[in-house]
Amino acid sequence: MKFEFISAESAQFSVRMLCRVMKVSTSAYYDWRRRPVKPITAETLRLHRRMKALFKQSRESLGSREMTKALRKEGFKVGRERVRQLMKKLSLVVKQRVAYKVTTQRKHSDAVADNLLNQNFNPGGPNQVWAGDVTYLKTAEGWMYLSIVMDLFSRRIVGWHIDKRMTTDLVSRALMKAYNLRQPPPGLVFHSDRGSQYTSKCYRKLLTSYGIRASMGDVGACWDNAVVERFFGSLKHDWILKVPQPTRSGIKKDVAAYMRYYNTQRLHTANGDETPMDFEGAFHRGAAGRRGFCVADTGSATSGSSQQAKRVSA
Repeated sequence: MKFEFISAESAQFSVRMLCRVMKVSTSAYYDWRRRPVKPITAETLRLHRRMKALFKQSRESLGSREMTKALRKEGFKVGRERVRQLMKKLSLVVKQRVAYKVTTQRKHSDAVADNLLNQNFNPGGPNQVWAGDVTYLKTAEGWMYLSIVMDLFSRRIVGWHIDKRMTTDLVSRALMKAYNLRQPPPGLVFHSDRGSQYTSKCYRKLLTSYGIRASMGDVGACWDNAVVERFFGSLKHDWILKVPQPTRSGIKKDVAAYMRYYNTQRLHTANGDETPMDFEGAFHRGAAGRRGFCVADTGSATSGSSQQAKRVSA
């Protein structure tokens, strides 16, 4: 690195002075200049190109840890220290912006549901516990409001809706999309904060019609919907705030692009470094295998899944 610096600055300063500043001898510097350039292998070149592609794909948000996971998943045999050095060499520097935060309050005349979740963010299967929230997204044309529904089992976003008005219709449409996609059985728990959209009579009626039980976080408990808050943080810091957002129509397309990236490509620690889609796929394949085992073994259920017991909170 010292010799490379001297070479880069030698057009403006004398080599002798640069060597003195960098505390190396001029003979060592010229010896370095005479060495043949080490050729790069095809495998290393492929690794460099893939790292650049993954970094660009994540909108410059992948740090060395997540980059290492992504590369290993694709078959590259790399350690985090090597990835860290290569990211520095390739100038892959993570850039983040500070997000804004706005909150809403419920109407005191609206009913509040009990907290059925109690910070248990890892249900044993899909369509057992969903969580939702609303966030604000800023454009040059004005604010946009995004409502999402997340399945806490896989962290998959199963429903979302974005509009320029924050009303009960906004959160209702997100829930409708989630329900139509998943068709969950009765008894599913939907957890949210105590915002006026979620405590409204109209929304409670919609939940009842779907056979969904409402759950709401306690006042002042910032961790009661931590997983959804973390998703919004990633959406803003890693994606939305990285590029200008001049129009409402443009941010709709950008949110849709992130939803695809998040569900199909972003690795999650809570999923054992799998994407939400891959994690659900593995669960369903395991469930099908267990059903086949039970039939072959005359109804024995002794092969219970250990996958979910090993989950780690994100």
